[in-house]
Amino acid sequence: MQISRALAKGNPLLFPLSRFLCVRHHSSANLFVAGLSWDTNEPILRDAFEQHGEIIEVRVICDQVTGKSKGYGLVRFVSETTAATARKEMNGQILDGRRIRVSYAHKR
Repeated sequence: MQISRALAKGNPLLFPLSRFLCVRHHSSANLFVAGLSWDTNEPILRDAFEQHGEIIEVRVICDQVTGKSKGYGLVRFVSETTAATARKEMNGQILDGRRIRVSYAHKR
């Protein structure tokens, strides 16, 4: 509780800790999915991955002009364990007629 109060007050000594906790939690529960078909949308991607656990967010990156998938997306799971299972099970599988590659997402 003291850490969260200190972070809320902007204690500069805790910024490295907060950045580590945030990056560690989010980076290992986020998956990067490459090799998507141009026709793959977010409901299709969610349906494929939700069998492995609870999903927080699914995003398919689309071209602004055509609205079609650029061929990659992100899936964020509630837990690191479910993300690890999904990565292992889904990597190399066929989705929408294309073999997908699944890895952990890197922070920006």
